[in-house]
Amino acid sequence: MTATTLDPRTALVVIDLQQGIVTLPTVHPAAEIVGRGAELAAAFRERGLPVVLVNVTGVAPGRTDGGPGGGASFPDGWTDLVAELDRQPGDITVSKQQWGAFYGTSLDLELRRLGVTQIVLAGISTSIGVESTARDAYEHGYHVTVATDAVTDTDADAHARAVGTIFPRLGETGSTAEILALLPAPAAAV
Repeated sequence: MTATTLDPRTALVVIDLQQGIVTLPTVHPAAEIVGRGAELAAAFRERGLPVVLVNVTGVAPGRTDGGPGGGASFPDGWTDLVAELDRQPGDITVSKQQWGAFYGTSLDLELRRLGVTQIVLAGISTSIGVESTARDAYEHGYHVTVATDAVTDTDADAHARAVGTIFPRLGETGSTAEILALLPAPAAAV
């Protein structure tokens, strides 16, 4: 379903725009995805809406799948969020060891404390971190919107399936421009 509305307390959740992931070969240039993620983050901050920056810092203990190196540690700097996101002191940061940003983290608690009822998702990889987080958000009762031009994947078929089949069943989808147009006007400077 095309994006039609945003709740008054909507949070932006940016998945895995970090040094080690943006260097992977992706369907759409990672620099474009980072740029759109940064544009969304700036607009959410300007309106006083929560921004959540998520990175993956390893694979959960006992797991041997799902991450580079099969449970091995990441190289130095691999987990660092990209500078273009312009991380601010008021941003929520979540480090995860699973595909999705909810399981094993404080994300749900932090969003509920802020009265968030909807999330907008952006990031890499569409079919892994973004899709897992979208599914979990839906199951936690959040309204879900995915910025379809602010996500990409290393696999074209997986990306197309998530964007064309999975996300419309979980909520709404729209371009960055469409989502920005749905945001309330920025608060007037005092």
